[in-house]
Amino acid sequence: MSAYRDMLHRINRIPGVRGSMIVAAEDGLIVEEDLMVGVPGPAAAALVASLFRRARRSVSTAEFGSAAYMQVEGDDGLLFAAAPPQLGDLLLVVIADSRVNVGLVRLEAQKVVEALG
Repeated sequence: MSAYRDMLHRINRIPGVRGSMIVAAEDGLIVEEDLMVGVPGPAAAALVASLFRRARRSVSTAEFGSAAYMQVEGDDGLLFAAAPPQLGDLLLVVIADSRVNVGLVRLEAQKVVEALG
């Protein structure tokens, strides 16, 4: 099992997490994934990477520093994205049900981001 796969497996053990991916920050191409059946990995990876880059640019333009974490809530689930403060090549994406423990996802995401940075 690869080091990336181990990181994703730790996040996916959280109840309510449907999958996680490490993706290229620039174009959203998947580097490693651990997703439940039916989770649209490639589409989600590309869209979340694009959204994260724009969110980071917006935060910088507003002179709020550097965005390292993003959370988007829908009626039936959540998307998380996290990256090292200086956006490198990789981005963590987590897809979860709306009942997930957000704090626990953030804690585990922080560990992965530190390893990616």
